Amino acid sequence: MSDATDARPYDALLLLSFGGPEGPDDVVPFLENVTRGRGIPRERLEEVGQHYYLFGGVSPINAQNRELLAALREDFAANGLDLPVYWGNRNWAPYLTDTLREMVSDGRRRILVLATSAYASYSGCRQYRENLAEALAALEAEGLRAPRVDKLRHYFNHPGFVRPMTDGVLAALAELPGEVRAGAHLVFTTHSIPLSQAETSGPDGGAYVAQHLDVARVIAGAVREETGVDRPWELVYQSRSGAPHIPWLEPDVCDHLEALHGQGVPAAVMVPIGFVSDHMEVLYDLDTEAMAKAGELGLPAVRSATVGADPRFAAAVRDLVTERAAAERGEHPERCALGALGAGHDVCPVGCCPARTPKPAAAGADSPYA
Repeated sequence: MSDATDARPYDALLLLSFGGPEGPDDVVPFLENVTRGRGIPRERLEEVGQHYYLFGGVSPINAQNRELLAALREDFAANGLDLPVYWGNRNWAPYLTDTLREMVSDGRRRILVLATSAYASYSGCRQYRENLAEALAALEAEGLRAPRVDKLRHYFNHPGFVRPMTDGVLAALAELPGEVRAGAHLVFTTHSIPLSQAETSGPDGGAYVAQHLDVARVIAGAVREETGVDRPWELVYQSRSGAPHIPWLEPDVCDHLEALHGQGVPAAVMVPIGFVSDHMEVLYDLDTEAMAKAGELGLPAVRSATVGADPRFAAAVRDLVTERAAAERGEHPERCALGALGAGHDVCPVGCCPARTPKPAAAGADSPYA
């Protein structure tokens, strides 16, 4: 086991997330940040922004990151881990570059990064690493010395991530009417991505789907052990946003709910295993759109909780930090993981989750900031 109070050689943790608008005036500028370089007209952004306007123009992701930030700081302090925690976003304030500038000003030289994306894919890993490289380059252009930045391994199968989701499924099942509960199917959901990205995800390809399937099996098995019911389950996708002619992962969650209803399935529990917190894709695509589809079909359905700021997840992050720190010191720490895939790599190898247009990426074997 690694020393749970020793983060050496690291002197800070950076919580790195997507970001989101915090008022109606923020919505279109935020979407412009997200889609910059894609040539999407403003009227299309206004149309997409309607999802946010349903919730007052506020994405819940920033508030949830504040809760996670507080949970991490509380857990670290309670367990004697003296490591400051900062927060930066890719697409909205607090912006990543500003946060890294603050960290450099505070004298931070070895930084660990926790991305709020648990799985391997271009958009869920390498794009974060590209954003880190862009931010570090911006600091160097200002005459600042770039810090060394490393990214924590994928945590999709860490017990502190999986077990809160399992408890969420059990709680959701308890919300269903008793007469349909035993026959309820589990509908594991994650963000759809282009098929080409799914096929090239991870060092050897196919990691995105394989990782989700492995976690789904673990949760379904745990629910079976707890309830005594072996429930059918499926991995489905949501939140597609690409051009219609480009193949993305399917089936869509709403199409799957229709299929379940057609098969006479009495109820469904939607389990958002692809998401760390209840951000807009969960609130709109599941709680609004998919629940409306279930209501239209007359299919009893509930949605289980994401991990959010669960204390077990905060403890898992502490474990991941001290594990990585021990490895950097040349030790051989225990690496916690559930399922068949085991603990993932610490350092993304060259060619992992490649981009269509290659860009510099930090915190990997091909980083220009090693």
